[in-house]
Formats: sequence, structure tokens, C-alpha cells
Amino acid sequence: QVQLVEAGGGLVQAGGSLRLSCAASSNIFSIAVMGWYRQVPGKQRELVAYISSGDSTRYADSVKGRFTISRDNAKSIMYLQMNSLKPEDTAVYYCHARVTYSDYWGQGTQVTVSS
Repeated sequence: QVQLVEAGGGLVQAGGSLRLSCAASSNIFSIAVMGWYRQVPGKQRELVAYISSGDSTRYADSVKGRFTISRDNAKSIMYLQMNSLKPEDTAVYYCHARVTYSDYWGQGTQVTVSS
């Protein structure tokens, strides 16, 4: 089983920046689609961004131009650089990987953006 561990969440002022990281227990980046999701209590978990094994990326419209997803295959770490943060970005952010027909999730990291 693949283990994913997120880090980098915290409390920031609106307009600030954070960088989240997701470390994988094994190097699955060459075969997996990796992504970041976020969830607010009482709301469905939503896709923020994903990156394929070929480094193709896509972003939710709400974060396009502000967030950047990337990966370091040598370190087996995926990142989410978040700039120009807004209060509506407040959520628990989850790392996700899909390998063939299996899905793996991290434990989540809290991001809180104050007004």
C-alpha cells in the first residue's frame, strides 16, 4: 500500500502564500496521476489540481493562475505552491494518487486564510 503524507499547512493572511508538500512512501510518480484536493466541513471534496506521470497539469478554475502543482520524482515529493490566497481557500488539503484502479489519500493538512 502506498502512504502519502502532507505537510505545510498553516494560518496565513489573505494575499499570502503557502507551499504544501506530499511525500510518497514509494516512487509511484512515473505511473500515477497525482493531485491535490480540498474539503470544507459539510461540503464535498473537490479537485484543486493534478499532475500526470508525464507532467501534464490541470487546475480548478478557482485556483488557476494562483496555484502551481509540481513534483520532484527523485525525492518522491509533490508540491502545491499557493499564492494570493483567499479566505475561500480555507480547507483541509489532501494529497491523492491514482495507480491503475487504486486510490490513495494522505491524512490532510489544514490551510486557514484570514481576512
